[in-house]
Amino acid sequence: MPEGAVSSKDALLHDQLELLERLLDKTVRAQEGLEVFELVETIRRDSIKFHREEDLEARRTLEAVLRTLGTDTAIQIIRAFSYFSHLANIAEDQHHIRRTRSHEIAGSPPRDGSLARALDRALKAGWSAGDLSRFIAEAHVRPVLTAHPTEIRRKSTMRREIAVAGLLDERGRSDLTPDELKEIDDKLERAILVLWQTSLLRETKLSVRDEVENGLSYFDYTFFREVPALHNRLEDRLAELDPELDPPATFLRVGSWIGGDRDGNPSVDAEVLSQTLRLQSAHALEYYLRELGKLQQELSLSTVIVDVSDGLRDLADRSLDRSPHRELELYRRAISTISGRLAATHESLNGAGGSTEAEPYPSAAAFRADLEIVHSSLVSNGSAALTRGRLRRLRRAVDCFGFHLASLDMRQNSDVLEATLAELFEAVGPGAGYREMDEEGRIATLRRELEGRRPLVRRHWTYSEGARKELDIFRAARAVRDVFGAEAMTTAIISNTRGVSDLLGQAVLLKEAGLVGGQGGGEMNVVPLFETITDLRNAVAIMDRLLSVPEYRRLVDGCGGVQEIMLGYSDSNKDGGYVTSGWELHKAAVGLAALCRRRGVRLRLFHGRGGSVGRGGGPSYDAIMAQPAGTVNGQLRLTEQGETVSGKYTNPALGRRNLEILASAVIESSLPGKDEDAVPESYLDVMERLSEFALAAYRALVYETPGFDDYFRASTVISEIATLNIGSRPASRKSGGRIEDLRAIPWVFSWSQCRVMLPGWYGFGAATSRWLAENGGDSSLLQEMCREWPFFRTLLSNMDMVLAKTNMAIASRYAGLVPDESLRDAVFGRIVAERAAAIRSALEIARTDRLLAGNPLLARSIRNRLPYIDPLNHLQVELLRAQRERPDDPDALRGLLLTINGISAGLKNSG
Repeated sequence: MPEGAVSSKDALLHDQLELLERLLDKTVRAQEGLEVFELVETIRRDSIKFHREEDLEARRTLEAVLRTLGTDTAIQIIRAFSYFSHLANIAEDQHHIRRTRSHEIAGSPPRDGSLARALDRALKAGWSAGDLSRFIAEAHVRPVLTAHPTEIRRKSTMRREIAVAGLLDERGRSDLTPDELKEIDDKLERAILVLWQTSLLRETKLSVRDEVENGLSYFDYTFFREVPALHNRLEDRLAELDPELDPPATFLRVGSWIGGDRDGNPSVDAEVLSQTLRLQSAHALEYYLRELGKLQQELSLSTVIVDVSDGLRDLADRSLDRSPHRELELYRRAISTISGRLAATHESLNGAGGSTEAEPYPSAAAFRADLEIVHSSLVSNGSAALTRGRLRRLRRAVDCFGFHLASLDMRQNSDVLEATLAELFEAVGPGAGYREMDEEGRIATLRRELEGRRPLVRRHWTYSEGARKELDIFRAARAVRDVFGAEAMTTAIISNTRGVSDLLGQAVLLKEAGLVGGQGGGEMNVVPLFETITDLRNAVAIMDRLLSVPEYRRLVDGCGGVQEIMLGYSDSNKDGGYVTSGWELHKAAVGLAALCRRRGVRLRLFHGRGGSVGRGGGPSYDAIMAQPAGTVNGQLRLTEQGETVSGKYTNPALGRRNLEILASAVIESSLPGKDEDAVPESYLDVMERLSEFALAAYRALVYETPGFDDYFRASTVISEIATLNIGSRPASRKSGGRIEDLRAIPWVFSWSQCRVMLPGWYGFGAATSRWLAENGGDSSLLQEMCREWPFFRTLLSNMDMVLAKTNMAIASRYAGLVPDESLRDAVFGRIVAERAAAIRSALEIARTDRLLAGNPLLARSIRNRLPYIDPLNHLQVELLRAQRERPDDPDALRGLLLTINGISAGLKNSG
């Protein structure tokens, strides 16, 4: 098909993009006037011509126009192109949903990432339905929502965008009358007008509570419906295979860091943590109450016609609803009893009380038991079909969300925990000198505390503010678990884990709060987070020593013999670059799996992935399937960060697909037959050498080039991100300008904005060039690795996507902001040369002549949207220059922040 031609299957997408563009143009013309509209048209025309035809005259015209824009006009231009990016995202999402439905309607073979495909492969691998049921009973899959400063969109604009998506879905029907079509188009026009008149920017900085409430909205959009629905679909499929099987266990639940992650975020304290669980619980209970109200309306069954069980009759007799109209409608009265108790539970858990006479439920299990009475009564009295709708979804939802909604993780940096422990030891034994001890001394001291019974915290001692805050948050965690159940908080993560003492120290602090070391199980998991290249390399040795400590091993056994370990994709990339980060993560996973097998412990890896490739992003199915053999085995946690959360879970149809991908990939990657030992030794040797070369190239640029910090800050929007009000967390862990102290998220985000995307590819070109030079220029082994080894193929595929979004012509304009000409030329010249080498090697290894040759859908998306992003980049450069010359100019800053919004929306997985 000729470049730019529209295939029949993409025709509706093309039409909808044109419609949205036309309606947005109409809005701009009506709201901002003909002059602004014509400027938008001119800029769009020249940008498309330059981008698609490499017309240099068009580029010169474009840049000349952009340079002469006044700030007010520039802001309107920026808004127009930003909104088109948002609208294009909606249209493409709807197109993907339509294509998925078309495949299902046509009876196409199940796609990779679908439950149907995963179950088919499991059966072909020799698993029975019973095997699958037993596997699911032991499985643990948990996407964990995090709040990080890359989610640009406001909730207000997201609601409008949801409305636009719904209208496009309606418009895609083939049976619309002309009047119906006109009505939809009128609604679309009004929706776009509201969007235009709604601010894209937040005027105030988000608080942690704001982030919590934003996170709760995804349960309304997607999770409340789609998480139970996934389990119910799986239940139906297994029942087809074996009708005698019990319904499968709930294995996929949602976790969260929002309100519990205090690493570098001083806003998270004991009150915030407690408030977070109250908000979460209220959200879950209010959902259940709404569903019970609808169920009560549906189950209007009369005992004149059907009988009921004794248990159902007892529930009905306890109802406070004495209306004579419902005297014979015992199901309605029973549900009234359940609703009354749940309302009392809501009041009790959220500090209210007194407005209902009903007795609160002691646990979600008790609430679930009453729903089971309703279910059993219907089944035993000839109404089993009535259990398969709302009641079934509600029963499964209670399993999925309990009274706590989402398990909230605790996370803190090892340095803070170390300082707290040092202060506690000093209080009970002056001169203890915990911080001065070597690692063996610390281990011995901490083992004594875990084994002993003395309280380490002195009740009337005056501790520092930092220590008090840490102790308070552990006490709050204990209180939360007492109120909402052990599932409300299951995990305590130590970021920047460097030694055994970091984990033993966390265990001691948890023991002081009664969170580990008790009787009867339900203990919190102590989870290391290995982040830097050095820490990843030391991970196996650290865990080997840790699991040999009897006092710690008892804690693992109290958690069901499962040791969870978190691997940090973001900081390892910032530390060592894309190639070395990927390889060290892979090796750590292999080594940890072997260690846990040897120690008789079950491994659960927690993947700290972001949205961008530089932070471990990329297609989830490919990433999970590329995990080494023996590292999944039904156990998977991964972070869903920043704009990734809204991209995946705002639309329920997309949310369903993404949840199914996680579940199916975990099943497939756990099947027998995948053997890491089967990876040829030659592949491992090549990868080790490539990593060595890539690390040297990356470190030489980022950490060993004099002035590179200055280049980075001058040529990117890193300084301006802090003013964007897009998160409660600071951009750096410490004050100062060092890249070492900068959080990985704004690091990656900044490189994306200037279209360099350096964390997603830098070092690969140098590495392959050196390897080829050592091996006579023969790339056949690298090509074989790409074909045969999922790890290497995924590494290249993700880099291919990133390189396709880079643009050195635009990046050169950002480089022009660096005042030191010699520094600018030296650094940018190296970046340009390395990108060319990376592309050359990637194409040669993949045996193709262009980027994204194997991903035509993404190629089409980029071709459609980049001409609308490019003008935003050019305008961002001009506004950066203006804002730095006039830092007190609010209009320049506003325009600049709007460009950040628009570029982020256009590039999608950029943070």
